[in-house]
Amino acid sequence: MIPYGRQDISQADIDAVERVLRSDYLTQGPVVPQFEAAVSKRVGAAYGIAVNSATSALHIACAALDLGPGDLLWTSPNTFVASANCGRHCGADVDFVDIDSETFNICADKLANKLDMAASEGRLPKVLVAVHMCGQSPDMARISALARAHGVRVIEDASHSIGADYLGAPVGNCAHSEITVFSFHPVKIITSAEGGMALTNDAGLAARMERLRSHGITRDPALMTHVADGPWYYQQLELGWNYRMTDMQAALGLSQLDQLDVFIARRRALADAYDVALAGMALDLPGRLTGAVSSWHLYAIRLHDATRHRAVFEGLRADGIGVNLHYIPVHLQPYYRGLGFGPGDCPVAEDYYARAISIPLYAGLSDGDQAQVVAALSRHLAA
Repeated sequence: MIPYGRQDISQADIDAVERVLRSDYLTQGPVVPQFEAAVSKRVGAAYGIAVNSATSALHIACAALDLGPGDLLWTSPNTFVASANCGRHCGADVDFVDIDSETFNICADKLANKLDMAASEGRLPKVLVAVHMCGQSPDMARISALARAHGVRVIEDASHSIGADYLGAPVGNCAHSEITVFSFHPVKIITSAEGGMALTNDAGLAARMERLRSHGITRDPALMTHVADGPWYYQQLELGWNYRMTDMQAALGLSQLDQLDVFIARRRALADAYDVALAGMALDLPGRLTGAVSSWHLYAIRLHDATRHRAVFEGLRADGIGVNLHYIPVHLQPYYRGLGFGPGDCPVAEDYYARAISIPLYAGLSDGDQAQVVAALSRHLAA
């Protein structure tokens, strides 16, 4: 089976984790802040807060922005459920902005119209989570300008996008958002086994997220309500969670970060090769936004004939091509249908879902395996 994605683990990665296993620290020791500093430096952000998953990073990002009951979060329907669930976990309501048919990201035109309507109705969102689908940045300059004109705070869910660029700068620098989130799940660009990170340029937000990832506890005397009882003392200032990353995970992530440029170069070469090999087939290729250079976490095609979607998908899997589908529109999940959403709410995302297939793309994919994917796809489209 050729999987749609997989990690690429080197001996250097194994050695890095082994050094932690032989050290005094397994949970949060010196390697976690080293990893945070390295990622922050790489993308040009002032602060990085490492956590146990990107889902946790989204949650503490929303909490740090004081999202709560009575508030509203907007996001893309074409994403993993965590991009919306982070709002629900804070007690907020959630709504969706339909996607652009070429880039699969939030459509800036639809966002502009929806914001104007929400402003006239007095029901603007407090937070917008702008998802970077497949590794490509949305049109963040315009999206950010639209959001900020209405006082909306912006989180970039860049779980797919470490190593990507937008307008000549690294994704993650938070030039267009309060907070950006990365994922280090095994199928992402680099991995820490499980893990994520929230990046920000705001010292206050960074301190709040750092506290929230560890039960809301501080050992900083300046933040305590009274003088410490002794050197052992700490205070819980608010309700937080145990979202901490371990040194073992950070060691793997730090080692993987050294290989990021190699991984990205290979993914981009594979994506370019797919563009050439699949041209002329009965499918739509992923669109490329001017000014954005994708990290190519995923390569998602869309069949011209939606009636053949399942047959082609199952045929590819039967041939040993481990295709997948990213994503089932969040608003069509039973939980969100129970909140009043349903078919027709986001027609572009629903059309995407009816035709999309994520085909194999990862740094370790060989030219021969890619040729096998192309041949199988050609065969099933012609059947």
